[in-house]
Amino acid sequence: MAKNSVNVYSVKGDVVRSVELPSAFAAEFRPDLIHRAVVAEQANKRQPYGPSPTAGIRHSVSTWGKGRGVARVQRLSQGSKAAESPNNVGGRRAFPPKPEKDYSKKVNRKERQKARLSALAAMADEEIVRQRGHLFEEGVTTPVIVEDAFESLSTTAEVYEALDKIGVSADLERAKDGRKVRPGRGKMRSRRYKGKRSLLLVVSAQEASLFKGAGNLPGVEIVSTDGLNTGRLAPGGMPGRLAVFSESALKKIGEW
Repeated sequence: MAKNSVNVYSVKGDVVRSVELPSAFAAEFRPDLIHRAVVAEQANKRQPYGPSPTAGIRHSVSTWGKGRGVARVQRLSQGSKAAESPNNVGGRRAFPPKPEKDYSKKVNRKERQKARLSALAAMADEEIVRQRGHLFEEGVTTPVIVEDAFESLSTTAEVYEALDKIGVSADLERAKDGRKVRPGRGKMRSRRYKGKRSLLLVVSAQEASLFKGAGNLPGVEIVSTDGLNTGRLAPGGMPGRLAVFSESALKKIGEW
């Protein structure tokens, strides 16, 4: 599926040479496995939650019974206000989420490995990358391979300038313009904005200066090869993410 060779770019945007892609990028494209692996990954990240077992039922209540011309709901013993029932203000929830519920999903080890390789292969197909919505200049080979000097860039301005010269800065602008206010109650719960996923920057080691330099770019994720999983290679289960690999990171992929 993948092309045999891709260009290697300098931080100034020049094509330095071409390299052969590792065999991992030539894996069979299996969108079904990618989706399954990502859904399982998202499910396993869910944090159990639920109300207190006694929420809404911390009252002394009794029922008046019939014959008073009022609803036969539980009422405060020291008053006439309805309490505790699910249809009353301040009452318990009818069917609350249970903290003990298990949301986790299992995926076979070989299927998970194959899904990751399949997501890598999709990165090497320019048509799939463009179908995912990413923007980059014509002639730029995917995945984008950059010299190791790219890993040592430590400021946002340097990183943006390098990506602009390579020809992928249009995707950063797409992510920046795609930041929208979330509809609904989520605005009140520390997730006010929704954004676009942009470039995935892959480096060879966790100590790279690029982690500091690329942290503020909108929609950009940076990860070492050890942290690569299907969820990062294909966010939301949609394969074909536009990725930038350093040469050293590409060599490590070849060892898989």
